[in-house]
Amino acid sequence: MTAVVDVVRTVIAPLTRTRVFRRFIGPVLLPPVERFVAGVSHGRVQLSALLVPSLVLHTVGARSGEPREVPLMYTPDGHGRAIVAGTNFAGSRHPAWTANLLARPDAAITVRGRRMPVHATMVPDAERDAAWARIEAQWPGYRDYERESGRTVRLFRLQPVERTE
Repeated sequence: MTAVVDVVRTVIAPLTRTRVFRRFIGPVLLPPVERFVAGVSHGRVQLSALLVPSLVLHTVGARSGEPREVPLMYTPDGHGRAIVAGTNFAGSRHPAWTANLLARPDAAITVRGRRMPVHATMVPDAERDAAWARIEAQWPGYRDYERESGRTVRLFRLQPVERTE
């Protein structure tokens, strides 16, 4: 299976760096397709997880106070931690989920069907290059989204926390 994933990644990765993907396929088509696949599979399958480590981030809206969820690619960061990047497909605005984490850093993630609480912290400036290197080892060219967006992408480290139930 790994060889198949590697071949698919080799074909798909360059496409994700195209203008058509950044402006149309990624932000317009992927979210409804992800929701459809999740609905049909009762949350057991995440389309993006077939290519890269993926999670569903559960936050509370910074303005609305309403529960929000978004599928994201993540990069493992050791000790159960994950790094997520608010690339927004190289858009000029930060994605809403990053504002949600800034307002309420206690959130939850679902990975491979398992939900767990996490605490989000911004990756410090001194660690950004190392974090990007780790991310790009997984998905080459991903930092190009930051360069093309004209903004500093928000990078978060998600740390699992003990349940306090």
